[in-house]
Amino acid sequence: MVAAALIALREGLEAALIVGIVLGYLRKIGYLEGRKSVWLGVFAAVLASLGVALTIQLVGMELEGRAEGIFEGATMFLAVGVLTWMIFWMRYQARLIKTSLEQDVQQAVETGTRWGLMLVAFIAVFREGVETALFLSAAAFASDGQGTLIGAALGLTAAILIGFLIYASTARLNIRLFFNITSVLLLLFAAGLLANGIHEFQEAGVIPTVNGQLWDTNNLVDENSSLGQMLKAVVGYNGNPSLVEVVAYFSYWIAVLLGLRLWMESRYPPKLEQA
Repeated sequence: MVAAALIALREGLEAALIVGIVLGYLRKIGYLEGRKSVWLGVFAAVLASLGVALTIQLVGMELEGRAEGIFEGATMFLAVGVLTWMIFWMRYQARLIKTSLEQDVQQAVETGTRWGLMLVAFIAVFREGVETALFLSAAAFASDGQGTLIGAALGLTAAILIGFLIYASTARLNIRLFFNITSVLLLLFAAGLLANGIHEFQEAGVIPTVNGQLWDTNNLVDENSSLGQMLKAVVGYNGNPSLVEVVAYFSYWIAVLLGLRLWMESRYPPKLEQA
């Protein structure tokens, strides 16, 4: 539930900020009649995103045995890839999102059709919605569906409330700090999801099991207990992981840290010493 709430809060707030930028720009240029088209685009994007989430869940429910394990593992791997890419993409492109959205809105307004504004809002929100649907589906496969649903509802409610307060009042949120903290937490979730995906593929016989029980900490924290289930959903806790799962988990973190180092070097290149 915690992981689902975090995902829904992060993605929901991103969507809320996008909608706020679009509505704020329409207010700035005095084109208030365009707000209806924006909300229609948002509504359509939400429905389409729910359709994606429902499709993933229905396909997973129809499969059994080995096919089910492969599908769930593949969904987790895909979620890890998209989640990691999204975090790095946000670091590179966050400063350009507002300008890009305002340019798209201005172009849509100049065409004089409501479909243009609808499309701008739909594409922007649908992107976040598809990511949310994928992440929450993977989270549901890794833990329990009911907890994921409750967490998602809580996270989205909080995101909507925060977004409304930012848009309609003088409330301010340190966006950079918020995204930095949630990025670290989501990377923890992604690493655990990768290990869970490896586990699913091992059970399906796609990946060989090497040293099937590297250690056993279930006597300390049982993975089937309430605490164990929460740790499994958030960080991918496994009381008796295989060697492949552990190697994959730490390899992911090495790759992430190397990626962050390269990003820092590209943004803050070392100064050449003067002779």
